[in-house]
Amino acid sequence: MSAGAERLRTALREAGGSLGAHVCHDAAESPHDEHDHAAAAAAGPRVAAHREEVELAVAAVREGYELHYGRPRVLEIEDADFGLLAGDRLYALGLARLAAAGDLAAIAELADIISASAQAHAGEDPQLADEAWRSGTRAIGWGRKGSEP
Repeated sequence: MSAGAERLRTALREAGGSLGAHVCHDAAESPHDEHDHAAAAAAGPRVAAHREEVELAVAAVREGYELHYGRPRVLEIEDADFGLLAGDRLYALGLARLAAAGDLAAIAELADIISASAQAHAGEDPQLADEAWRSGTRAIGWGRKGSEP
């Protein structure tokens, strides 16, 4: 399991509540996507001052995405409705962590990833969703072409 996913597991366990109660005991790897989006986002020079927050935030949003569309690695939730709500909560958690770090550009990129991947899944194009994740997480770490680092 990635460092970001491990940080998320720890943070959710420490926070307790309904999400903390559903943290998996065994580390799971997603068979659908071997790319570590959280590490990719945190590796870039644009986020050097707050790498750990970016890695945790992207891991939270990715876990939320997996609860909606894939196979979560951090949480084990049987109830589909609760899984959707937990996914939304993780989206909010990731965005809130970036807001606390003052990284508005990363918030915008993650919001775009969430939107683009939802549209891709609605259009039954999971490959387009994966591309949104890859390009979006790269933009979080390195910025968009022509933007300030």
